[in-house]
Amino acid sequence: MKRINFTIAFILMVVIGFAQPVQWRGPQRDGKFPETGLLKKWPDAGPAMLLKVEGIGKGYSSVIATDKYIFATGMKDSLDYLSCITTDGKIKWQVSYGHSWVKSFPETRSSPTIEGDRVYIISGVGELVCLNVEDGAIRWKVNVDKDFKSDWHTWGVSESPLIVDDKVICTPGGKTTSVVAFDKMTGKLIWQSVSVGGPRSYVSPIIYEYKQLRFILAATGTNLIALEPATGKVVWTFVYWDGTKWDQPGLIWATTPVVKGRDIFLSMGYDYRNVMLQMNEEGTSVTEKWSNLILDNHHGGLIELDGYIYGSNWVSNSKGKWVCLDWETGSAKYETDWLTKGSMVYADGLLCVLEEKTGTVALVKPNPQSFDVVSSFKLQGGIGPFWSHPFISNGKMYLRHGDVLFVYNIKT
Repeated sequence: MKRINFTIAFILMVVIGFAQPVQWRGPQRDGKFPETGLLKKWPDAGPAMLLKVEGIGKGYSSVIATDKYIFATGMKDSLDYLSCITTDGKIKWQVSYGHSWVKSFPETRSSPTIEGDRVYIISGVGELVCLNVEDGAIRWKVNVDKDFKSDWHTWGVSESPLIVDDKVICTPGGKTTSVVAFDKMTGKLIWQSVSVGGPRSYVSPIIYEYKQLRFILAATGTNLIALEPATGKVVWTFVYWDGTKWDQPGLIWATTPVVKGRDIFLSMGYDYRNVMLQMNEEGTSVTEKWSNLILDNHHGGLIELDGYIYGSNWVSNSKGKWVCLDWETGSAKYETDWLTKGSMVYADGLLCVLEEKTGTVALVKPNPQSFDVVSSFKLQGGIGPFWSHPFISNGKMYLRHGDVLFVYNIKT
């Protein structure tokens, strides 16, 4: 009986330790949410609002929802706070986990990653923290950017932690290292990569799999990096940003790479070129497949569907158009005006868009011929630009504007 109990306990520990992470932009960080049975058209006033919760702190980060709780980061005074909110809208706990970025646009940007009974988050100055889901108690904390001498750009840290097997990944950039991995249970350093150059970017890393190959794709402000998850060995790197080819001050790379097969699409705003890379079959190098200036995504994210790339481009900091490109060739299927640029995710056959200037939320049919809006409504409440990416789970759409959380019923 003791052996049986021990076996059951061991299995439970393994399940808890390697539960599917709930994270920014969905299970694969590609903006695609596996929800089904969602409304194909919203009422004129928008779907039914289930919750409106104020007091989560100022922020641009996305809220993340599990079956049991909603998690949101926000800045209060000069500290970053994580709020755990119940499904009936009550703040269960609210804990300060680190120091905020207090310079240009100081609101929080990092979204939490939840795995089992643990929440992982990075503060505005690069403090990586693991907290208990149920009470917000801090299990461990590492000041990554200080310890590894990160080189910051204008807006501090926007990264959301990536869980890979028994590790949590962070990308401080700088001259000491580019990417570091910690034991997700203890915070102990497992490996640090060599430095490939470049300061901290605003890109969150992803897991990239092709056939038998499995890499971490991470970015500094200049380089895309493929690393072995077990050792942190840099398998290949691609220099994306070249200051001699850009007439803007600084460098701003915030858009997560989009992958399909051996292809990897990179984009940043400010009239800087996008590029489609193709990795060789051995996974040891990449070459450029095509590049253009049509889809220079600012920070709203991109979606690949059925051989097309959807998203918004940058015309100015307050303007952008909506674009569809052919994945294979980069040719534009459309480039059209609709309000201005914004964030985009996908679920159950439709795109969900949050336009950043007026807070208009829209259902859009993925149509390579036109930007086909099915339904739309405006968020009411909160202040500042609408930069948070939508999150879809449990038949609900989760949005945030400033210090306000909104939850809508989008289930049929």
